[in-house]
Formats: sequence, structure tokens, C-alpha cells
Amino acid sequence: MSGSTQTLSRKIDGARDLQGVVRSMKALAASSIDQYEKAVEALEEYSRALQLGLSVCLRQSALRPRSVGTRSRGPRAIGAILFGSDQGLVGRFNEVLLDCAVSTLAALPVKVSRIWAVGERIGALIVEAGLPTPNPLSVPNSVDAITPLIGQILIELEAARVHGELLEVYLFHNHPGSAPLYQPVSQRLLPFDALWQRKFLELPWPTRNLPQVMEGTEPALQDLIREYLFVLLFQACAESLASENASRLASMQRAEKNIQDILEQLSRQFHRLRQESIDEELFEVISGYEALSRGVAHGGGRR
Repeated sequence: MSGSTQTLSRKIDGARDLQGVVRSMKALAASSIDQYEKAVEALEEYSRALQLGLSVCLRQSALRPRSVGTRSRGPRAIGAILFGSDQGLVGRFNEVLLDCAVSTLAALPVKVSRIWAVGERIGALIVEAGLPTPNPLSVPNSVDAITPLIGQILIELEAARVHGELLEVYLFHNHPGSAPLYQPVSQRLLPFDALWQRKFLELPWPTRNLPQVMEGTEPALQDLIREYLFVLLFQACAESLASENASRLASMQRAEKNIQDILEQLSRQFHRLRQESIDEELFEVISGYEALSRGVAHGGGRR
């Protein structure tokens, strides 16, 4: 790279300004990761309480798995929920998630009929993959914005389930990791079959005496199931957002290192050009002094 000291100085100033922007984005991403991880941690105790409540209701209830799902006389209907990203600097965040969803859904005996896509970018990729056009949903930009989103999904899920439009629902999202920074995970959200029921029936109670469910187990069971679904979806969304910001943080760290390398290179070039300029000025001064000295000496000899 070549150029005058003025040009290099402008480039250095621009790189430093960009470095400041990158540092701000790093701080924002780190702060976002922290809030989403704390949100997931805060739900752990509540999730544990819900699981114990479900265990008690299922132990005391004569309901079979069909009572917490919906039967349909038609072919089995499958739905999917994908939590993607609409922000940049996240690499192949959406593509990796879609690959997981496509491979999982392709292995099912029935094609997916309805999809909820959180994020326009993942929605566009879903259409390109030949899957049904998804219900578009906006990606939350804070912890407080997650709850309304999950509420909307639950309302639409319940409506589809009641009308027999869906019997199975699968959930896909990216889960935070260390290396790699995230990995796609999937789980079957619905129906609540015998395997799901057995998991809670075998859940150990922390004391010797089981509590009694007042005013019947069915209302309590339905309420607990709704809360259980809410927690699962909330955790999936928060983990997806934490993964997204972890990917962005890693991108900003790489960008910061690249900017620092460029700054060091520009600084070396600037100092070299500056030193060459100083050496040139000194050479001109010395040359002028020597020429002046010779002229004075010659003039003195003629007198």
C-alpha cells in the first residue's frame, strides 16, 4: 500500500472509527447474550415446578394420552416451528438451522403442512427449500418481546390443533455451544403421547407425600400443559437469540482483530513515510548548508 502521509492518516482515522463501531457492537452482543442466558436460567426453577405438577396430575388422573391431544380421522398433519435470525453478521445461522429441519422433516412418513418461521430470512429459505410457505413472525429484539411472540404462536397452535389441522408439531432452533458457537437442535413438541406421559409418571417426587389436586385433575392438567408449552417455546427462542448474538460477537472479534492488523500495517507505513520525509528534509538542509559553506569558502579565497 502506498500513498502520502495525509492519505495514510485519513485511512488510519477511518480504521479507528470503524474499530470504535465494532467495539460497541461487541459490547451490545455480549450484553444481549447475558440477558437471554439469564432469562433461560430464570425459567429453570419454574420449569421444574411445572414438571412436578404434571407428574402429580398424571398420577392422579385417569386420562389417557388422547385426552391431551387431538385425534383426526384424516391423514396425520405435521407442523414445524423454526426460530431464525433477521440480523446480519451471523454467518450461516439460518442455513444450518434449515438443513437440520429439512433432514428431520424429510425422514417423516408424512409431509409437513404448516410452518411458523420466526424471521423473514429463514422464511425465505424455507420457501426456497420447497417447503410450505410459512406464517411469518418477527424476531424479538429483547427478552420482554419474547412473551408476546410465544403467546401468538400458542394461540395459532391451539386453533390448528382444535380444528384437527395438526397432530404433530416439531420445534427447531439453534442452541448455544462452546465449539461450535451454536448447534441446531430439534424436538417433537406435540402430541403428548404415552412416551411423554411415562416420562412424567416416572419423575421422582422430592418428598414422601404426594400433594392432592383440588377440583379435579383435568383443568389443572390443561393449564399446566399450556404453561409447559410456553416454557419450551420461550426457552427455544431465548437460546436462539443467545446463539445469534454469540455468532455476532465472534464475527466482531474477528473484525476487531483484522482492523487492528490493518491499523498496525498502516501505522508502520505512516511512520516509514514520515521518516523518509524527515530524512529527505534533513538531507536537503545538509546539502544546502554544504553548498553554502563551499560558496563562502570560494568567495573568501578570491578576496
